[in-house]
Amino acid sequence: MKGKILVIGSTNTDMTAFCAKMPAPGETVLGNDFVMGPGGKGANQAVAAKRLGGDVKFICKVGDDIFGENTIRHFKEECLDTSGVMISNKPSGVALITVDESAENCIVVASGANNDYTQEDIRSCEAMIKECDILLMQLEIPVPAVMEAAKIAHEAGKIVVLNPAPALDLPEEIFKYISLFIPNENELEKYSGVEVKGEETAAKAAKVLMDKGVGDLIVTMGSKGSLICQGDETEFVQAHKVEAVDTTGAGDCYCGALCVALSEGLSLKDAAAFATKASALAVQRPGAQNAMPYRKEII
Repeated sequence: MKGKILVIGSTNTDMTAFCAKMPAPGETVLGNDFVMGPGGKGANQAVAAKRLGGDVKFICKVGDDIFGENTIRHFKEECLDTSGVMISNKPSGVALITVDESAENCIVVASGANNDYTQEDIRSCEAMIKECDILLMQLEIPVPAVMEAAKIAHEAGKIVVLNPAPALDLPEEIFKYISLFIPNENELEKYSGVEVKGEETAAKAAKVLMDKGVGDLIVTMGSKGSLICQGDETEFVQAHKVEAVDTTGAGDCYCGALCVALSEGLSLKDAAAFATKASALAVQRPGAQNAMPYRKEII
C-alpha cells in the first residue's frame, strides 16, 4: 500500500528565454526561443511525484489573477488534488529564467503569493498534514511557515523531507524536525559551515547537521550524482550520463521521485537510484514541470 505524500511550497509561472550565453550586467543578449509554463519548486515536486505514481496532495498559494486561474486549471489537468490551494490578495508568483547553450540556468523569482504563507495558514491545514505519511517542503515560502509545518508533521510521527532551496537562514530548532535533508553542495556548505569539495568533505558536513538533529541526508551533486548519508554510513549513487538540454527542474524532479519511491517502501539507496533515473530524463527536455517524466518512462 502506498504512503501519502503532501507537498507544501511554491507555485510560479515560469517565463524562460533560451540564448547562447548569459548576459553580463548592462548587456543585452539576443535570445532564441521563449517558453512560458508552470513552475515553482513546490509545484514542480508535486507534479513530478504525481506523474511518477505518487498519492499526492499539494498546498500552495496563488493570486486572484489570470496566472492563478491557469495554475489551478493546470493542477486539475495533472490530476493533482487542488483542495489545498489558497487564494492570496498578492499577485501569483512568476520566475524569469535564462538558459544558455550549455543548459545552465539563471533565475529571478518574483514570489508574490508564495510570500503570503503564514503560520496560521499552516495550522488551518493541520488535518492534511496529519493525514500524510511524507511531508515534502522547500524554501520558496516563508521559513516560519515551513517551521510550523515541520513541527506539526514531526510531532505526528510523519517523515519530514526538506529540500533547502533557495538556501535561506534557518532556525537551529528546525533540524530536529527533519527526517531527510536534501541539499546540494552549496546549500550543505551554508548549513554545516564546512567547505564542501567532494564526497569526503560532504560526508563531514553531513555529520555536522546530523549532530544538530537531522535524520538522514542526501547531498545532490549535479551531473556527478548524489551522496547518501545514514548514520556513519555513506554511499554514492552515480548520475546517468545524458545530453542535458535544460537543468531547471532536475533537483525538483529528484526530490519528488525520491518521495514516491520512499512512499512505496523502497530503501533510501533504492529510492535515490529511482530518483536519479527520473531526473536524468527531466534534464533532456526543456522546461520544469513540462519536463517531468511519467512512471511508464522509468525503466
